[in-house]
Amino acid sequence: MLSHTVVGSPLHGGSVRAPSDVFNSIFEVFLGLGTLVGIVVIAYTMYHALKYRESASDEDPYAEKVERPSMGELPTGGSGGRKVFYSFGISAIIVVSLIAWTYTTLLYVETAPEGDNIDAMEIDVEGYRFGWTFRYPNGHESATLRVPKDRVVKLNVTSRDVFHNFGIPELRVKTDALPGQTTTAWFTAPETGTYEAKCYELCGSGHSVMTATVEVMPGDEYDAWYANTSAANESASMGADQSASVAPIAPAGAASATVTPSQEVPA
Repeated sequence: MLSHTVVGSPLHGGSVRAPSDVFNSIFEVFLGLGTLVGIVVIAYTMYHALKYRESASDEDPYAEKVERPSMGELPTGGSGGRKVFYSFGISAIIVVSLIAWTYTTLLYVETAPEGDNIDAMEIDVEGYRFGWTFRYPNGHESATLRVPKDRVVKLNVTSRDVFHNFGIPELRVKTDALPGQTTTAWFTAPETGTYEAKCYELCGSGHSVMTATVEVMPGDEYDAWYANTSAANESASMGADQSASVAPIAPAGAASATVTPSQEVPA
């Protein structure tokens, strides 16, 4: 049971940068910089390839400008390695800057935002073969994760049996679900809609169908829904979970077997 309850949505995550925005910004920076470097390198290569291309005449137009070494002779003159130095130096600066910026940016994702104006709601997540259980602060349990829009949501994730991995790809949230341990993750959804949570750790024959619905609701609708939930109606909510038991695909002619959450299936 969590130490605090969530009543309404007094504070929201609308001003908090969502993890999905962070990952999108990293992707855009790397894409833009990679495109720019590619254009410069290709343009530089094409320019010199056309400028110094072989002509139809035998006359060397650069004979008076360039002292060409003969076979077996080491070249002399040139820029003294300045081009190589500039090339490696600029590349090193760019790479180190990108690493430092990306690292500090990802630290923001690793730690949930805190402050006097942020009151994140916490939800416990438990994985089992082959489904997910979401437990709210009032004790209500559900097979569907419902959260309000523009609200910081912290997830405390664990597993009942084997290793799992909880992830919501559209919201860019992902963390391990380990037996006997609790990992944390957080997110905030700027748009209402229905998403899908998946398991990203091979956990048995029903791994591919170990999914859960994630419903992002407007704040007022979520408040109304949450006000009508309690530990007392937990069994009714979990009924959908029990009815969604996994039935592994059996070979043609073989008897089908239904796997309930209480049954163990070898990984």
